[in-house]
Amino acid sequence: MVSKSHKLIFFSLLSILLLAALPACSGQSKNQQSMMPLNQMPDEVQSAPVSVQQAYQFASANPDIMQQIPCYCGCGAMGHTSNYSCYVQSMDTIGTITFDSHALGCSICVDITQDVMRLQREGKSTQEIRVYIDSTYSRYGPSNMP
Repeated sequence: MVSKSHKLIFFSLLSILLLAALPACSGQSKNQQSMMPLNQMPDEVQSAPVSVQQAYQFASANPDIMQQIPCYCGCGAMGHTSNYSCYVQSMDTIGTITFDSHALGCSICVDITQDVMRLQREGKSTQEIRVYIDSTYSRYGPSNMP
């Protein structure tokens, strides 16, 4: 026969386990990434390969990190100041984005962004991501950031 105290302990433990499992069932994960909806992208982006679409969606939704990540494709000569600039030309005061078409045809820009996305999902800090990007892509050309 099971005592009342054993039942109480059992149900307490069961409750704790169920509460711990709820975040996993909610569809939200700590490493879920912000992505701008594809239908808010220019037609050229919507018809681009999936990796390019994802890069535009991620870059435009994550200016805080992307403005800290350099590009190594030589786009500094075009006035680009970060990998973010390869996707977003400007944003006005009400948040309307003017997209840059440069990354539509530049695999280095897209590869850098895809690496940022992967490393962020892995829980890396912005500084760790920057070190990885610098060490991986510096062989392709000069950084567009100091």
